[in-house]
Amino acid sequence: MKAPSQQHGISPGTHSPESSPTETPLGNEVPAANTAVNPELLRWLAEAYGVGTTYQGWDGKPYEVAAGTLIHVLAALGVDADTDQLIEHELAEAELAPWRRMLPPAVVLQEGTLGEVFVHVPHGSSVRVWAVTEDGRRLDAVQEDEWAEPREVDGILTGRATFAVPQNTGLGWHTLHAEAAGVAAESTLVVTPARLATAAGLEQRRGWGLATQLYSVRSKRSWGVGDFADLAELAAVAGAHGADYVLVNPLHAADPVPPLEPSPYSPSTRRFFNPLYLRIEAIPELAYLNTKKQSLVHSLMKQSRKLNKDATRLDRDKVYAAKLAALELISGVSRSPSRQRAYEEYCRLAGAGLDDFALWCAIREDLDADDPLWIDPTAALGSPFAEKLRGELADRIEFHRWLQWLCDEQLEAAQAASRKAGMRLGVVNDLAVGVDLQSSDAWTLRGVLAPGVSVGAPPDMYNQLGQDWHQPPWHPTRLAEAGYKPFREMLATVLRHSGGIRVDHILGFFRLWWVPEGNSPADGAYVRFDHDAMIGILALEAHRAGAVVIGEDLGTFEPWVRDYLAARGILGTSILWFENDGDAPLPPEKYRLQALSSVNTHDLPPTAGYLAGDHVTLRNELGLLQRSAEDERLEHNAKLEKMMDLLRQRGLLPAGDAGSEQERIEALHRLLAQTPSVLLGVALVDAVGERRVQNQPGTTSAQYPNWQVPLANSDGDPVLIDSLEEDERFNSLLSAVEDAMRQ
Repeated sequence: MKAPSQQHGISPGTHSPESSPTETPLGNEVPAANTAVNPELLRWLAEAYGVGTTYQGWDGKPYEVAAGTLIHVLAALGVDADTDQLIEHELAEAELAPWRRMLPPAVVLQEGTLGEVFVHVPHGSSVRVWAVTEDGRRLDAVQEDEWAEPREVDGILTGRATFAVPQNTGLGWHTLHAEAAGVAAESTLVVTPARLATAAGLEQRRGWGLATQLYSVRSKRSWGVGDFADLAELAAVAGAHGADYVLVNPLHAADPVPPLEPSPYSPSTRRFFNPLYLRIEAIPELAYLNTKKQSLVHSLMKQSRKLNKDATRLDRDKVYAAKLAALELISGVSRSPSRQRAYEEYCRLAGAGLDDFALWCAIREDLDADDPLWIDPTAALGSPFAEKLRGELADRIEFHRWLQWLCDEQLEAAQAASRKAGMRLGVVNDLAVGVDLQSSDAWTLRGVLAPGVSVGAPPDMYNQLGQDWHQPPWHPTRLAEAGYKPFREMLATVLRHSGGIRVDHILGFFRLWWVPEGNSPADGAYVRFDHDAMIGILALEAHRAGAVVIGEDLGTFEPWVRDYLAARGILGTSILWFENDGDAPLPPEKYRLQALSSVNTHDLPPTAGYLAGDHVTLRNELGLLQRSAEDERLEHNAKLEKMMDLLRQRGLLPAGDAGSEQERIEALHRLLAQTPSVLLGVALVDAVGERRVQNQPGTTSAQYPNWQVPLANSDGDPVLIDSLEEDERFNSLLSAVEDAMRQ
């Protein structure tokens, strides 16, 4: 392992000829808010830019967003609202902005719908509009007979013509062109499925699968954390029981060197994958190392496998350091001609995004995440300084591109193994909400992210202080101006070797809770996104991959959102403990058809722990409750009793008998099998008797070992994949689910 800041001559804090910057992590300083502005004007401006001025809390009550919060959120959008005069100016700009463009930055339509596009040209000018499809066809657009009053824009009388978008483009990514008065413009045109049909087969024969945190699921051959080869083995075991998928945590890349951020939901990039999950022995070039180097790799493997016996806490840093040492040795082996061609083809398909990510990795090996380089405009991606580093670090860039190719290969192998095991979907990947503030995407995609704010959630029943996920959101306007390319590339990569994708907090495609820097999580505001575009592009990329989309649509949402997602063919998420009919549990026949239903989620304890009320005890110890633990426990026990009553009414538990822990867990899953939901999820932790929660929202890793809990049984002993086929509890639950689903 190379020592940071000593490898390539990049000294921390001395990278640039310019003085140290004074910007926020994404490169724009957000001014202090002046709250002495006309509140009505401020509300108008906020609404004009898609910022909500009120919201409905989890308690059903309406809340107003503070003026200072609105001003900060608007500043993150590039809108200055510090005085009434500036607000009036920005309101005028919001109205004029579309008229300054000949074409809108992007047009996203549903296939089969009539689409119109406004074209702005000097008044009286003739204009031609046409589309060029992704397969090279030119299709002329027809002007419609619609009149709009011309208006003066920057001293030029400007008219607006309306054109019908050609109907026969077909699904895909196309380009709109316009030409008038010697000036040409072009825009991204995306035609998306009106309804994603990839889940249609599940309505004929419902499916179920395992849900797990891959890093926590180890085998005898693991190096201390679960890996891609373990994923293939787990799929084979589950497939033998009739499972149709394995849903895993986000496999996104973290930092290129230890220490690693434990949370898979706070990655460095959402497009590329984490080499921590590589199975070293599955790399063909390992066989061609000389004896001495093979011995070194074997020693690293032997030491790492000892960690598989630890059921208390995962040590990602130790594991990754060992794997990187082995990978450095293997990287020196020449590839065969066929493997070299495969590597080059992968790099060609991944394109500039891979090159930029690898450049960030190479620089990040030497510099800390908070080094001034990352926010210095003179060292930004594409700057002369960054391009100079690209040349100097060519060998390290090649190393990190190679790691991504290996990840792609091993993910492909895992998906192939799952399909061979009889799974209809196979691997279902999880897409995180965003990336860390000090991450690769924050540097390489700075132009399409909003500065000075982070994504979170307002207070709810289970997180009563609100949440700040410390992730920069997409900037809605700049993302559209980029033709949604970063969004598209991210989705295409995640879907490349998967049969499905779970989108964490899919409600964020409609609106996101933005928390200004320095505010509490409760003091934020919702910012709206073009959900037709975001969901449409998601559906298009899933269609092309043949993948099912599962939207995690829990939490605070507008009622129409779930109906919209269902109409677009996007499955929702139903968690047993969150589904209620007044004060009683929701009867199974009332569950949604278009949903993945499961007993729990990774933000709740495994069912064994939930039945025992472990989450109440833990949250009380961590100071996360806003009322007494006794009140929380009384409410929890009352809720449990109502659920047990329902199980008895359905004949799933004997009358007057609470049943054993295992019997109650199996009964809960049999109850879910009575729902019409097309997919049922079984948490691996429930199948082995684990009690510990994997993540406790509202805490740091210093308070609780979030995302660092190895899979263990009810006795606290580590559970390895090798033992699952002989695990009575595991086999019993999976058999119960398969039997109940096929009745």
